[in-house]
Amino acid sequence: MDIHGAGAVVTGGASGLGGATARELLAAGARVAILDLPRSNGEETARVLGRGAIFCACDVTKGDQVEAAIDRAVKEFGGIRIAVNCAGIGWAQRTVTKDGPHALEPFQKVMEVNVVGTFNAIRFEADRMSKNPPDADGERGVIVNTASVAAYDGQIGQVAYAASKGAVVAMTLPVARDLASLGIRVVTIAPGLFDTPLLAGLPEPARQALAANIPFPKRLGRPIEYAHLARSIIENGMLNGEVIRLDGAIRMPPKG
Repeated sequence: MDIHGAGAVVTGGASGLGGATARELLAAGARVAILDLPRSNGEETARVLGRGAIFCACDVTKGDQVEAAIDRAVKEFGGIRIAVNCAGIGWAQRTVTKDGPHALEPFQKVMEVNVVGTFNAIRFEADRMSKNPPDADGERGVIVNTASVAAYDGQIGQVAYAASKGAVVAMTLPVARDLASLGIRVVTIAPGLFDTPLLAGLPEPARQALAANIPFPKRLGRPIEYAHLARSIIENGMLNGEVIRLDGAIRMPPKG
């Protein structure tokens, strides 16, 4: 896929992995729609990125909002060929604690945002991509999703998050197979420990302790490294139906 001149959407694009990806795609010549919550700094992010970037406020769990945001991107750019889905949330709670069983509402919320929200974006992105004329290789679009190493190595207290990211991993191949006849590729990145807003609030000793568990390099991942991989996936036409761990060879222990 040639990124230059292509229309792209990035969910969760106002910060973290999504923000870095939006910048990377823009630098490669794409026009980028940042999809994020109305309360996010998406408007400011788009303004700083400058020409070629727009902000489309939406909640990924709301079908009408996602459809409207993607349709705005299609209208602004004349179509979309690239989608990177980074929107997601976390939650930490054991299945049973001294106060009783795991609360159901946060489990449902994590699943709603991370699983339903990801698929909600995929279904509209893929539908609009299917209307594109194929390129010389018959390709109409590329969708990159975001899972986590927690899908494989979920830690104590990560049952909701690990289950949600495991679902994103599991949907990768069937969605890729569903969309193959339309010339749309689907690949998922499973990041390890990255320096995102989720970890930014931790005390520095805690951040260093997390980094110490990574075989090499012994540091938190940088969002730009996620963005570089997303770009490589988009440009490499043979990558499809795969989940790629981006984690410095970490295998998470039971406790963080």
